[in-house]
Amino acid sequence: MTLFGTSLISMLLTGFPFMVTLLGSLILYLFFHMPELAPKLMMIMVQQVITGITPPALVCVPMFILSASLITSGQSAMKLIQMIKAFVGHLPGGLPITTNASCTLFGAVSGSTQATVAAIGGTMRPMLLEAGYSSSFTLGLIINSSDIAFLIPPSIGFIVYGVATSTSIGMLFLAGVIPGLMILAMFSTYCYVYSKVKKVGVLPKASRAERIRAVKDGIPVMGFPLIIIGGIYAGFLSPTEAAAAAVLYSLFLELIVYKSLKFDTLIDAFLQTGVITGVVFILVGAGQAFSWVLGFMQIPQEILPPLFGTDPSTLKVMLIIVGVYFVACMFVDPIVAIFIFSPIFQPYVVAAGVNPILLGTLVTLQAAIGSATPPFGCDIFTAQLIFRRPYLEVIGHSLPFLLMLILATIILMAFPGIALFLPNLAM
Repeated sequence: MTLFGTSLISMLLTGFPFMVTLLGSLILYLFFHMPELAPKLMMIMVQQVITGITPPALVCVPMFILSASLITSGQSAMKLIQMIKAFVGHLPGGLPITTNASCTLFGAVSGSTQATVAAIGGTMRPMLLEAGYSSSFTLGLIINSSDIAFLIPPSIGFIVYGVATSTSIGMLFLAGVIPGLMILAMFSTYCYVYSKVKKVGVLPKASRAERIRAVKDGIPVMGFPLIIIGGIYAGFLSPTEAAAAAVLYSLFLELIVYKSLKFDTLIDAFLQTGVITGVVFILVGAGQAFSWVLGFMQIPQEILPPLFGTDPSTLKVMLIIVGVYFVACMFVDPIVAIFIFSPIFQPYVVAAGVNPILLGTLVTLQAAIGSATPPFGCDIFTAQLIFRRPYLEVIGHSLPFLLMLILATIILMAFPGIALFLPNLAM
């Protein structure tokens, strides 16, 4: 696999999109090491790519992406931020806490860390800089707070994991809520202490009239978690139906309530959804193809038995899987990592009796961590593109947030009831 690794790293460093680097490196490897089988294997790889994007559950992905595109193009994100700021802006760390809470609530619309970086970061970063926070702190805050969006329903990570392992997506959605709120509390506590020590970021307290106006403008946005989480939890909506309802509610908010979308903006939102959906589906298909190639070459059969041992405990299985995802998602796109590794680990998960909902929460959390962690976290490059700041500045203040996310992982493994409370209640 030396050729594959060299090709993969070289193409990543020279700026190729990850889907090109993954599929291109696979094709090079097959033609150089298996020239006689390469044409047939290429045909099978194409079939695997198509197989990867055909599960019906993936239908909800473009609809959630469209919902996020619509409200990003409109006024919902700003109304949400203003409502939260009216209540916590006067506290030490009020603006960073507003950023954390806005990312969490925006996650209930988009399910995407990159969309959250663009929508919330683009609005909050100028406010944070004006309040006296360093550029590196604001960037570290934004890209790591966006991780919460990967845990709050509707999470694209949960959808992909559910498809890859045949786990209930609705139950995964419910499992992510309390861990997401726990990480919000951890980040907000850190921001409060940091701001108090640095003596920055305190805004004038909003008046009662300002708060009432902010709630009046922002409360319609809270309909998203009510529709998505409430609809699924109450049994009225499947994840796919909830995605369709989110699109309809986005159109209602931006066209009728806020009157913020024009025809050209609406068309741009649809086009942007098509581009992002195409990228996501190609990554899913590439992950499926790569997983098949690994199985064909029997690499898991060579590596995993010595790693797990003959009779691994539940804790050992979880530690190994979490560790692999933690490292892998720093280097490859989280969607690809989920699709590659989930089928490989599935026999050990079943044999050890690991709760699939708990494991899905832990895996998705590692995917979220990897999105904002060097060297190749996708949110790092998203922030570079949006804010035009150098790589080292973007990652300069990531360590405190990374440590808190690792602590959250440990807490979830030690107290699985945090993730399983809502799914158990629903069942």
